[in-house]
Amino acid sequence: MPRAFLCVMDSVGIGGAPDADQYGGESFNDVGSNTMLHIAEGCATGRGDQPGLREGPLHIPNLNALGMGAAVELSSGKTAPGLDAKPAPNAVWGVGREISRGKDTPSGHWEIAGCPVPFEWGYFPDTVPAFPKDLTDTIIAEAGLPGILGNCHASGTVIIEELGEESIRTGKPICYTSADSVFQIAAHEEHFGLERLYDLCKLVFKHTEPMRIGRVIARPFVGETAKTFDRTGNRRDFALDPPEETLLDRLKAAGRNVYAVGKISDIYAGRGVTHKLKAHGNMALFDAMLEAETMAADGDLVFTNFVQFDTDFGHRRDVPGYADALEKFDRRLPEIIARLNPDDLLLLTADHGNDPTWQGSDHTREQTPILVFSRALNGGSVGLRSTFSDIGESVAKWLGIAPGAHGRSFL
Repeated sequence: MPRAFLCVMDSVGIGGAPDADQYGGESFNDVGSNTMLHIAEGCATGRGDQPGLREGPLHIPNLNALGMGAAVELSSGKTAPGLDAKPAPNAVWGVGREISRGKDTPSGHWEIAGCPVPFEWGYFPDTVPAFPKDLTDTIIAEAGLPGILGNCHASGTVIIEELGEESIRTGKPICYTSADSVFQIAAHEEHFGLERLYDLCKLVFKHTEPMRIGRVIARPFVGETAKTFDRTGNRRDFALDPPEETLLDRLKAAGRNVYAVGKISDIYAGRGVTHKLKAHGNMALFDAMLEAETMAADGDLVFTNFVQFDTDFGHRRDVPGYADALEKFDRRLPEIIARLNPDDLLLLTADHGNDPTWQGSDHTREQTPILVFSRALNGGSVGLRSTFSDIGESVAKWLGIAPGAHGRSFL
């Protein structure tokens, strides 16, 4: 019986979403956003150069052989510089289109796992303050806080640099949001306390759950000055439950193991997860995925989210950093491919976009690549899929479990 390895390259979108005009800021929308294309174009023109980090054209030969360039062209009608080579003969590739109303992590991941989001998320406005006064007054009183800082839309790394020292000095946590359905809280692991931060997030989640806010995220950091602050791997997401069974639930019910690597367990509120492996940074996450591979038995799923593309480079609008992260990820792909059994399945995709050349600092509404490899498959295009749920249904069919209510297998 085969195993499956499902990898979400967080935010590696490929443009072309037909409803991108409905997403964006007050003065712009996401029409024309294309994370992969614009990174490749930036590298080709020098915008992706950073001496000591990376220079020159984007070089991701393994992703390209799996069909990344072909997927970009199918999705957007444009050829990405350096990604114009044809996919390898055994590559199976296509494009995913999201039907859930959102461009956020839960929407993308839930739909990938066969559960499109059937409702509208709650959001906080891009105003100062961003959070309702009755909500913040209640949180401050119930948690015994001296107050909060931030209370706005912000990039997480930037707002920690700006307000981290004041947070340490005053004992006030940093609270912020984004275009996603999220309430994020940053606090120092030692000065504020990690467990205290988790407890605060649980309290906030109790109040935001009725508002259909998708997640409350604990964002612990260390360091003593703006120049030395660094977010740690102790992030924790407190998320709404998926409204229906997901691929993970169905696998667990069938007696299979689901190895959740990175923030996967948090995204699904722990549902359907049998083993949880945490790591900080894409390379550590890759190591954790390889560790899970050694434990996975026939019929099991290893499900990994590579979040660093999104958090460290997309939101920070860092083209060279994003390009470097893609190249480092690409260099490691042969490691997992070499470990696959003849009938194992490797599937790489994304949950949304986060174009580092775009306005603002939020996710972008984009279609996503579907890149599939197995020695048991013949190559070819699976075309443009009408829902991310086709991904989950393809994994379900490969692992031999009954189909779900949404989507259709392309394998």
